[in-house]
Amino acid sequence: MSDQNLILASASPRRAELLTQIGVTFVVAPADIDESQREAESAVDYVTRMAVEKAAAGQQAGLPVLGADTVVVCDGQVFGKPADRADAQTMLLALAGKTHTVMSAVAIDNGTYRQVLLSKTKVTFRAISADECDRYWQTSEPLGKAGGYAIQGLGAVFVTHLEGSYTGVVGLPIAETETLLQQFAIPMWQGLSG
Repeated sequence: MSDQNLILASASPRRAELLTQIGVTFVVAPADIDESQREAESAVDYVTRMAVEKAAAGQQAGLPVLGADTVVVCDGQVFGKPADRADAQTMLLALAGKTHTVMSAVAIDNGTYRQVLLSKTKVTFRAISADECDRYWQTSEPLGKAGGYAIQGLGAVFVTHLEGSYTGVVGLPIAETETLLQQFAIPMWQGLSG
């Protein structure tokens, strides 16, 4: 029998790092689903549905599956991952000098029972020039990041204020994740020593 306690239905190295940080043993098996937002679907409904669908799609080996998704919302606009350089620049310039909301949903599905929780964090950016956006794009960091930035990386230079869950902005809100892990009796703090 495997010593894994969970399937992580995500290819995100940041989510894997955060689970490892709290001592959860897991296996990575990214879910392949359509991540398109539905017409007239709210950001909350969209990010929650994505987390639930990823967890449901990852079912295998009888283990519970964790699915998560993150979106950035600014002035009523939902930003996922940028498609290209122009898309990333549009996102960053839209966020520049403003406060936006980062929503991260996390779901666990064991095949018979499913739970989902949502984290909302307010993040304020300083002004950003188009030249900075270009230089930031050249680092490759914006690729695959909701809103086109990584708060845990070089993108931290844009942030002047954060109110809420830092790990939610990274992509896996630990407080909500820990609540779900407890509900599903999935052990934490495995293999950790001081």
